Amino acid sequence: MAEKNAPVSERLFGEGHYLRPSFVQFYKCENILLEGVTLKDSPMWFLNPVLSRNITVQDFTVQGLGPNNDGCNPESSKDVLIKNCLFNTGDDCIAIKSGRNADGRRVNVPSENIVIKGCTMKNGHGGVVMGSEMTGGVRNVYAEDCSMDSPNLDRVLRIKTNSIRGGFVENIFVRNITVGEVAEAILKVDFFYEEGDAGPFTPVVRNVSMQNVKSNKSKFAVWIKAYPRSPATDITLENCGFNNVAEASLEENTKNLRYVNVKVNGKVISQ
Repeated sequence: MAEKNAPVSERLFGEGHYLRPSFVQFYKCENILLEGVTLKDSPMWFLNPVLSRNITVQDFTVQGLGPNNDGCNPESSKDVLIKNCLFNTGDDCIAIKSGRNADGRRVNVPSENIVIKGCTMKNGHGGVVMGSEMTGGVRNVYAEDCSMDSPNLDRVLRIKTNSIRGGFVENIFVRNITVGEVAEAILKVDFFYEEGDAGPFTPVVRNVSMQNVKSNKSKFAVWIKAYPRSPATDITLENCGFNNVAEASLEENTKNLRYVNVKVNGKVISQ
């Protein structure tokens, strides 16, 4: 309906449509504190602040392994603190979003100024994620002092988009992350998520930094697949160590990708 420019007022759903709701969704709100709350078995996303600002989420626990039940998804929101939280989910633990496709371009509000600190991630598709609904853009994300560990946690830092979603991701800073194991990659940047390169809205990813990230087991250290016309740009890994890595990193269409004092399986790598 959004792609056909149906007015929002006509997008009415109710009994019989089986549209799964988010558990908690603040919409156009300011000055939010969610503290000491445990949510279990959400039908979709657990916590989804939309078009909101000045949000603190702390000592928050989500438990539920159902489909698409991301833990905390700030969407087109700004000035967000996510602190000392536990995520055990069936999808992304924290996924930062900003609208999807035509609706994302119509509203055109980025998510920005988001701090993630002292969180624990168990099961999930990704620990800290941007996308895939990030058409309005994501900027200024800081994640530090977190721990992640599960054979059912797929990635540590994940950026997912395509040329139908479009959007930009910039200024992402991750440091002091301790990883037991993840199933796929420590860093994954994917411009071919779902529909792939099938639209006119070329995404942009730039200025991503990972510092002091240590892991004990993963399939890849780094997995990046961007477009020749829009390489993933200015990505730096510094003072990181990745052990028990099964396969060589994939680095397809990058610009200014740098490794500084990074060891993979005990061997220093450089770029």
